[in-house]
Amino acid sequence: MPGVLGKVEFVVGGILLAVITGLVFIAAVMRFFGNPLIWSVDLAQLLFIWLCFIGATRAMRQRAHLGVDYLVRLLGHRHRLLLETALAVVFVAFLSVLAVEGYKLTILNWERQFGDSGLSYAWVTIAVPAGSIMLSASIISNVVSSWRQARLDGQLVFTRTSAETDEAPAEI
Repeated sequence: MPGVLGKVEFVVGGILLAVITGLVFIAAVMRFFGNPLIWSVDLAQLLFIWLCFIGATRAMRQRAHLGVDYLVRLLGHRHRLLLETALAVVFVAFLSVLAVEGYKLTILNWERQFGDSGLSYAWVTIAVPAGSIMLSASIISNVVSSWRQARLDGQLVFTRTSAETDEAPAEI
């Protein structure tokens, strides 16, 4: 399943990035000719927030987020796995709060109009709970796969091990 999800995220992210780039380019050209498309910048911002959460989810699942692990690297694999699991619990709790509060914000903003686009501002704010749920799912998936391979000194929750970085190129 992660292979399918990875491909879907890659395609959706690529499409969003292409649409954002196209919108900004067309807006610049139209502004140059004196006919600005005011709604295009709003739509590009809306798509960008979704692109950020999709990219963050993909990076989380691939354990590709930046991290400072200078001191943590001194621990053995088992202790690092325990520490990263504890951090995963904290992150999922935080993301759960974000999801609940983001949902409340979405409900409050349903009637509000987003700039000059005519769209509801809820389409922007719902990216927070949706992204939080996607990130939580990736973290939980990483925890489960890490503990399944714990005896083999395999994967960690957030950090790529040297064996993972030496393997085949990252999935698409």
